[in-house]
Amino acid sequence: MEATNTLDFCISCHEMEDNVFQEYKKTIHYTNRSGVRAACSDCHVPKDWVHKLIRKVQASNEIYHKIMGTVSTPEKFDAHRFELAKRVWATMKSTDSRECRNCHAFDQMNPEMQKPRARKQHENAVEDVMTCIDCHQGIAHKPVHDQLKTEAAGEK
Repeated sequence: MEATNTLDFCISCHEMEDNVFQEYKKTIHYTNRSGVRAACSDCHVPKDWVHKLIRKVQASNEIYHKIMGTVSTPEKFDAHRFELAKRVWATMKSTDSRECRNCHAFDQMNPEMQKPRARKQHENAVEDVMTCIDCHQGIAHKPVHDQLKTEAAGEK
């Protein structure tokens, strides 16, 4: 099971290598001043065994769509991107951004090292009992969170 949590495994299919991996390589989670890299599994697979096993079972749906060719081209992937992102965001929201908190936690942040706006936003988030994904949608992939407003307004 651990072999399926490696970056090499995640990008072994062209759907991931050609789409999300190319986006991810341009983010701070891939390259940053500290030299620490968050791999796909760090954000998308729980660390604890029970939740990890559940996530692996859920991944069978992704294998089905791989076989069916649902996202086999960049155009097909983009056509499904918003729905895929919403599923990930809903999962992160339901788990209080559990995977984000493996590396980032409010009680481990040094507000004095943050820019004033970020410091205020994090203070508000703690006060309002928010979770990471409430503000940080699209942090590692092509942003589609702007479509949430369009969807909420009932537009297409």
